[in-house]
Amino acid sequence: LVHRFGWRRGSAVGVIYAVLALGTGLLILIIIPAAVTLADSIAENASSWIENGMTWLNDTFGWEWPEGGFDDDFATELEDEFQDWLTGNIGNIFGIASTGIGLIFDMATMAMFTFYFTADAPRLQKSVLGLLEPEQQMRIGWTWDQAIIQTGGYFYSRVILMFINGAGFFFTMILVGMPVALSIPLAIFGGFVAAFIPAIGTYLGSAVPIVMTLAIQGWFGALMVLVYALVYQQIENYWLSPKISSQTMTLNGAVAFGGALAGGAIFGPIGAFVALPVAALITAFVANFADHKEIVYEFEYDAHVRAARESAERGYEQRHGD
Repeated sequence: LVHRFGWRRGSAVGVIYAVLALGTGLLILIIIPAAVTLADSIAENASSWIENGMTWLNDTFGWEWPEGGFDDDFATELEDEFQDWLTGNIGNIFGIASTGIGLIFDMATMAMFTFYFTADAPRLQKSVLGLLEPEQQMRIGWTWDQAIIQTGGYFYSRVILMFINGAGFFFTMILVGMPVALSIPLAIFGGFVAAFIPAIGTYLGSAVPIVMTLAIQGWFGALMVLVYALVYQQIENYWLSPKISSQTMTLNGAVAFGGALAGGAIFGPIGAFVALPVAALITAFVANFADHKEIVYEFEYDAHVRAARESAERGYEQRHGD
């Protein structure tokens, strides 16, 4: 916003914060009714789901289950049990709410520091670089800028992919008959997890919408969502992700995967979450400041390289003689 449209930094950061706050509020308004709808659906249909599952196990593997199956009062009993569990855990819910209030306070404190650091970044950078020698200023300043560029580019590309994938999930689930109140949060979950959790996020983000569609709409609907997930992943892997990432950040695929595994192993989910921009920063730093040497060694068993070299040498000798 600052470089492309000429906004002041404070105004640009304020707009981003407003968009995040609005998006969070809308998300809460969407998720709460969806959770209620999901709970009602489970209470009403759990007996039929279990019965269908047991019937399938019986037909497929020959498993026998009690005669008579579930009686007509099973759904009512299940709903009563669910209501009793909800009532008995009200205290835990309030405890979670109080913890959430503390978390909101912590996040607000972090947000204020982030606002001032971001809005006043040029002056802060000059203050720090003013303590260093000119050569060190060039290195540290470049690294500082690359950290911003790579991290921003990473989140920018991930958000774009999240919206594209989420929209695909949403329209697919609507087409197979899923309720809108459930399709929206499931699409948001699927798009977010697939975009921001490296390696396994694709499978986790697809599994939940598929399972929920299977429970509510049956095998055909779940199969359609699965087909969408498989087709979209091919499109993202071979076209969308390279095209978007090439314009936002530079990072080798193997380095990205290894960085995600290392970040997750050392720092847990947060480490995996921020591993890619850190890996991109390190890669860019090495590429620009490492002392690169000429490659004189050639892999002895790389047959096609050796054959190409010998063919080129023979062609040169035939054209120019000895």
